Amino acid sequence: MSRMPITPSPSRPSQGTSGSRRRSGQPTPSSMDREQAMRDYKLTIEYKHLKQHCPVGVYLLPSFDDIRLFHGVVFVRRGMFTNGVFKFELRCPLKYNDAGTHPSVKFTSYVYNPHVHPTTGEVDIKREYPRWDSNRHFLTTVLTYVKRIFYTREYEDKDDQYPNQEALKLYKTDLEGFRRRVAECVRESQKGVYMNENGSTMKFTKEEKAHEILRDLMKQRYGANDDKMNADDIARVVTREETLELIKQARGLAMARSNEE
Repeated sequence: MSRMPITPSPSRPSQGTSGSRRRSGQPTPSSMDREQAMRDYKLTIEYKHLKQHCPVGVYLLPSFDDIRLFHGVVFVRRGMFTNGVFKFELRCPLKYNDAGTHPSVKFTSYVYNPHVHPTTGEVDIKREYPRWDSNRHFLTTVLTYVKRIFYTREYEDKDDQYPNQEALKLYKTDLEGFRRRVAECVRESQKGVYMNENGSTMKFTKEEKAHEILRDLMKQRYGANDDKMNADDIARVVTREETLELIKQARGLAMARSNEE
């Protein structure tokens, strides 16, 4: 009895040397897309590092809709601008943090300062850092400078490089007149604290009873004056768990007092 010839089964198509095949219709990221994704990733790392390196009195929050737009505020604690509350926007261009790619800062609060443009509110970042070095300059660099301009007492001889020439001239010729203008600017910043910009993630609300109770509870527990402590000292004293516990107590006490009234 003769046997039927065995026909070999067809072999599967080769997968190639590059590994598994890409699914049909799936786009291949371009080199530009990959570079931009890496820039975005580095920016998020920079923002994360601000938790340890952000200057005291400066706060920054990312925008909901744009990874490269941030909303911030500076609380000035001493000097001519004492008690000022100045809000600003920080924007990083698409190619940040490449060499020569400066971020920009614009105050949304009115600031009377030689370093701030009187109309646009833009800070002279490029005057301070003519050559942006991506290995040395980061978000914390910008925020430190934004804080420092409120404590500056001397200005360089290259007068024409400052964006607010009127403020610079008044500072050099009539210091008392300059102080009066600064005091007006501080008062205006305080009046505008609760006027929140559309789309801003940095929002302020008027103090409620629970806030006052929470502040009193924290003073009772820690008894520290924040003007005499730096951020690291405060972080060692106040833990997250203790803060949440005090917030819960403050809410309960506020509700109880409200019912009594």
